Amino acid sequence: MSQSTKPSLIAGGALALAFGTALTLAAAPALAGSEHGDHGAAADKEKCYGVALKGKNDCAGGPGTSCAGSSKVDYQGDAWKMVPKGSCEKTAAPTSPTGFGQLKPFTEKKG
Repeated sequence: MSQSTKPSLIAGGALALAFGTALTLAAAPALAGSEHGDHGAAADKEKCYGVALKGKNDCAGGPGTSCAGSSKVDYQGDAWKMVPKGSCEKTAAPTSPTGFGQLKPFTEKKG
């Protein structure tokens, strides 16, 4: 390898590193929102109560839930899951008074 090609290899490597860093930083806010319940939740999602299965809720809802994965039963009325905006009240929730997910916590119907 000649002396004249070494600087161009170094410059190319630095450019690739800078580009990769920029892509990583640009993606960080989107990833953060998906990992932490409603902190930074995307505008195209909404909290839907009563649709999460046992241990699959996104974060705290009420007594008996502390955060993600802490719901005690399927379709717990005070445990929520993030769903696409507009789909909550169309999603089945057997314990809900309406039979569908709710935008606010509710007391489960017994049956």
